[in-house]
Amino acid sequence: MQPSIFRSVIRSFLATFFGMMGIFVGIIMIVALIGALFNDTTQELKAKSHFSPTIVANAEGSRKEVSAKAPVILKINISGVIGTEKLNMHTLNAQLTESREGVLKNNRVKAVLVHINTPGGTVVDSDGIYRAVKAYKEQFKVPVYAYVDGLCASGGMYVASACDKVFASESSLIGSVGVLSPAFFNATGLMEKVGLEAKVLSAGKGKDNLNPFRKWEPGEESMYKGIIDYYYNQFVDIVTSARPELKRTRLINEYGAHVFPAAKAKEFGFIDQSGVSLDETLKLLAAQISIEDDYYQVVKMDRKIDFSDLFTNGSMLFRGTVKHQVELYPGLDTHLMNQYLYLYQPNTQ
Repeated sequence: MQPSIFRSVIRSFLATFFGMMGIFVGIIMIVALIGALFNDTTQELKAKSHFSPTIVANAEGSRKEVSAKAPVILKINISGVIGTEKLNMHTLNAQLTESREGVLKNNRVKAVLVHINTPGGTVVDSDGIYRAVKAYKEQFKVPVYAYVDGLCASGGMYVASACDKVFASESSLIGSVGVLSPAFFNATGLMEKVGLEAKVLSAGKGKDNLNPFRKWEPGEESMYKGIIDYYYNQFVDIVTSARPELKRTRLINEYGAHVFPAAKAKEFGFIDQSGVSLDETLKLLAAQISIEDDYYQVVKMDRKIDFSDLFTNGSMLFRGTVKHQVELYPGLDTHLMNQYLYLYQPNTQ
């Protein structure tokens, strides 16, 4: 009797287990099928709405809901490395575009606060964010203040140049106006040791410059140095135009690509005021748009969670692939590899 009861229990358990597994697999297949059938529609909806507005604390610490017509201060977070998947010119443009839609339509956004804590990032994305913020300010005639809470270096300083005023906490570091090129390696010494040869075919003058598999000729780096100089002069022009107290000659010859404590950065002209809190900056911005009480909202744009991403053709869940990568610079996001950078990296400077 006992073995019979045991076998019955095992059969019941297995039947229940595989039945549940079958239901689970069936649900996954149905959702995947729906995702495939309506893939174009899903992509269209995603293109229209990547972010949703969330109320955050105003200068009085209030997050209460007020009238749908109440003025709004839009809070844009530039936090982390610029040019990564979650912080680039495309995500920033989407936030700015969607800040004029939905519950924020009818010109509710009356001012923008750019909250900065970044070492910078790629040249292209830093410039793209700068231009997007500047265009938004000019198109909708709104004041834009920057508040630095930690680090505003390199590409962060570039972005801050789009703002009317820049404030910083006492412990913040600001500066690092400079450019980094992609890393160029030469493996010929190692190849000679192991008896390895390589041939790279190319067409076009200079296409093979700094080829890592042969010895470099004098002057091969000149083209890349020209690009770096171009980006550096562009950076200097933009920062000194936006910050009149920051003198061009001193920036180039004295301050260089160093970062400075907030008080020293104010003395040099990088920022307008140091030792200021976020709440104090919000109060100044509210006063700028003639708001005398807390009858306003501070809103940030949060990325929406879209589960349909799991069922797209590019999802690793359905490709059955595992991504491997080697980091030549530990901690440097792969999105930044092989790009010119407005990035503060103390270990390379």
